[in-house]
Amino acid sequence: MATFPSIDPDYGAQKASAPIVRKVQFGDGYEARLKYGINQNPKVWTLSFVNLTEADSDTIETFLDARADDYASFDWSPPDETSTYKWVCEEWTKSIPFANRATIQATFRQVFEP
Repeated sequence: MATFPSIDPDYGAQKASAPIVRKVQFGDGYEARLKYGINQNPKVWTLSFVNLTEADSDTIETFLDARADDYASFDWSPPDETSTYKWVCEEWTKSIPFANRATIQATFRQVFEP
């Protein structure tokens, strides 16, 4: 299993949660809710790596490109957490605002695999 390079994202990272719930609405307005599955609360992180050197941005981009070929997951530890989880990155962008500097915006989605 590959581990994301040890390059920290900038502050301002955003974590989204969307628990997977099945709802049944009855005619009298009553609603029943059930969690769906064992891992029903995956996280999604929106990350920014700002003002990176070209070498660091190439390291991140090469790592993500290598996983895009077979859509493989990777290990990563979210900011301020010590535990490592499995993630996929379905989209990212790279911009070059200054000479020899780059910014990468990426979205990591948590997956549950052995």
